[in-house]
Amino acid sequence: MGGIMINEFKVKGKELLGKIEELIKEGNVRRIIIKDEKGNTYIEIPVTVAVLGALFAPVLAAVGALAGMAANFTVEVVKRQNDESDEL
Repeated sequence: MGGIMINEFKVKGKELLGKIEELIKEGNVRRIIIKDEKGNTYIEIPVTVAVLGALFAPVLAAVGALAGMAANFTVEVVKRQNDESDEL
């Protein structure tokens, strides 16, 4: 039975957009949450938005704007965790 796994990454503002794009390309991400150094949430991105292609462009623009606002961010990544019993 699969569960949920949460990873956190610390990134600098200039690296934020690239990290978000990289995570989305992985394909197993369910949700991405971008927080400031104090833990305040700036934006939550559900994967369903990411897979809709053109509708994701404004989200990337917002992430790019965030990158200019602060020096450091925490990117929280919620992934689906599968085990072998899911395949049976």
